[in-house]
Amino acid sequence: VPLVESGGGLVHPGGSLRLSCATSTFTADYYALGWFRQAPGKEREGISCIGRQNTGKHYAASVKGRFTISRDTAKNMVHLQMNSLTPEDTALYYCATALQLDGCSLDAGNYDDWGQGTQVTVFS
Repeated sequence: VPLVESGGGLVHPGGSLRLSCATSTFTADYYALGWFRQAPGKEREGISCIGRQNTGKHYAASVKGRFTISRDTAKNMVHLQMNSLTPEDTALYYCATALQLDGCSLDAGNYDDWGQGTQVTVFS
């Protein structure tokens, strides 16, 4: 399942970005979708996910209260609204989908298909 992330960019601390994950080959509602990020020299981190048919949302402690995941079923897209960004949020952000997953998970091993990533850089 091809996935395309967009919305990354450069932003100052305290700023906001809205990431999007799009596909043209499936109905987004049938898949659980997760957002992950990886900073240079660090392991990939699961930061948010949403279950198929919106059966649950989860956030990593590092982003809870600042990031919001949402699904636009009509457009086959999932968004990640990121507010109050800090330099520690600088990373390459990926979306991934899972067909055989109840609810959702922040464990990358549960996901089947991945996008190429979109870069988020937060700098003073």
